[in-house]
Amino acid sequence: MNRWDTRLRPWELILMIVMAVFLLCLSVGGHDQRQLADQVLRLHVLANSDSDEDQALKLEVRDAVLAEAEPWLSGITDRQEAERILQDHLAQISAAGQAVVDREGYPYTVRSELTTCYFPTRAYTDFAIPAGEYRALRVEIGAAEGHNWWCVVYPPLCSVGVEESEPASLGLGEEELRLITQDSPEYVIRFQCAEWWSELTEKLGGE
Repeated sequence: MNRWDTRLRPWELILMIVMAVFLLCLSVGGHDQRQLADQVLRLHVLANSDSDEDQALKLEVRDAVLAEAEPWLSGITDRQEAERILQDHLAQISAAGQAVVDREGYPYTVRSELTTCYFPTRAYTDFAIPAGEYRALRVEIGAAEGHNWWCVVYPPLCSVGVEESEPASLGLGEEELRLITQDSPEYVIRFQCAEWWSELTEKLGGE
């Protein structure tokens, strides 16, 4: 072959096509995940430890936090407004969790904040939330060194005493709803792309 011959070998062409498709997938996945993140507010409750008692206490605190927050968020149709409301009521949220801890006789302190943090993919009965960074109401119990519990406080995909709610009528846009319910082959692929994007950015961010 002439050293100035710039024609691609078949395997080089295939590799370029695969890389282009992969990069396009990452771009689409990143867009989908960010679009969803703009619409939801996660709930993140961290137990004091992994003991059976502390894990059971975590669920009681979760229920108290959800019961406290639900009336404030009733009728809210904007994630940023929901976040402002919760920011104004962080003391009451902490107090609701603290009341449970005190009632059960534990010496732990409950702390609440609104923050941005990374969540792994979370699959529920009827829907799944792709991995990525989300704004979250974070509730820490004591040392906050135990397994955590997470769901979505806005829109209310969690309710008191259960893991999740049916998401079909909770005000998400059609694109976001189809992504989390994975109701077509196209959206299964886009969900996987969102996972790849989030995993890649998390690894790069951790280096």
